[in-house]
Amino acid sequence: MHSHTPGAADLHKAQLLIVALLFGFSMVSYFDRTIMSIAGPQLMLDFGVSPTAMGSVYSAFILGYALTMIPGGLLTDRLGPRRALTLMGMGSAVFTGLTIVGVRPGLGVLIGVVPALFAIRFGLGVVTAPLYPAAARIGAHWIPVVRHGQVQGLIIAGSSFGAAISPLLFTWIAARFGGRAPFLVAALATAALAAFWYLYARDYPSGADHVEVPDRARPAQPWGALFRDRNLLLITYAYSALGYFQYIFFYWMYYYFGQVLHLGEDASARYTTILFLTEGSIMPLGGLVSDRLTRRYGPHVGRRMVPIAGLSLGAALLYFGTVSVGVTAVACFSLAFGFAASCEGPFWATVTEIAGERVGGASSILNTGAQVGGFFAPILTPLIASRVGWSWGLYGGALVAISGVIAVYFVNLRPLARDESSVDRKFCDIR
Repeated sequence: MHSHTPGAADLHKAQLLIVALLFGFSMVSYFDRTIMSIAGPQLMLDFGVSPTAMGSVYSAFILGYALTMIPGGLLTDRLGPRRALTLMGMGSAVFTGLTIVGVRPGLGVLIGVVPALFAIRFGLGVVTAPLYPAAARIGAHWIPVVRHGQVQGLIIAGSSFGAAISPLLFTWIAARFGGRAPFLVAALATAALAAFWYLYARDYPSGADHVEVPDRARPAQPWGALFRDRNLLLITYAYSALGYFQYIFFYWMYYYFGQVLHLGEDASARYTTILFLTEGSIMPLGGLVSDRLTRRYGPHVGRRMVPIAGLSLGAALLYFGTVSVGVTAVACFSLAFGFAASCEGPFWATVTEIAGERVGGASSILNTGAQVGGFFAPILTPLIASRVGWSWGLYGGALVAISGVIAVYFVNLRPLARDESSVDRKFCDIR
């Protein structure tokens, strides 16, 4: 039951603000990440960069992001999510802005375009690392456990809307103000959001209202125990498979539409936008369905069934999109991306609920898995395509997704349900 006292109303408004700001961080972060994929085809033409070399630039962000994900989670647990996200936002703004000096004229004159862009994108990945661990931790502080899947899915859906807007918005800005202008606009937007967050966000609800937010399912685990948690490791592998699958779409589908299917720049931008809008629309629904299944059947069913279904459908639809043409191909690719993204909320909710006060650390381990998978996708996809064709480059993503389904199948959340009867009551009593 929800209280209608003034204090409860204030808490509800504060929760909405926190979620909205986290959604905003997720969105502008993907502005910062995906602008390079929009600028990539023109950079390849202007400076004679091969697809494989550009893939290494794309992967530089992921490499820096993955290598510092666990330190980023530790930083979040020590500083608190408010400070960690402020530093993340300001650092991201700096490195996004620096991208404009990475070509020629600029730093590219001194060390080469590809090494310069690699170094800048690597730095962007490093400073962005605390984003989702910090979002998971502050969500655990502010959001009832029975809403974790839906809320985490909604927060991460910000990435989809950011990626959906960027092809249309930044191609328009580049056409009118030059190819470097989009990076400056994204940098300013990121810095403004970070400043607003620092002024208005707090790590915990204030005063007596704090008790109205349910505690997490388990007490804190030692850091070393997180690396021995079988369920966490299986979920992390499955999330790495999802990361591989998703990063094909993030970095190569715009190129695939334009350069492989020869659909033209405008059509490629529209179809890429459709992909990310579909992903962003379906992603929160996966968390909502997972929350409802968990309340009805417990975590073992509720947190596993959506990822199993989502990754399976994503793999099948990616295959059908590859062998189709025209609108049918775009529809299959969009739904593949969307159904796979439905796994986001359940994965993050599961880790949030099992990690206790180590949610920052556990979330950083989870997200490291996604970045490991994501690191290989931009490099292996064009490498496979150069040898056996782009169809097989995409088929590889479908096969990796199926391996994630197998990992989720072996996750066992029944001990959590037995050991934490109070959690069962929270899931079953609140409708």
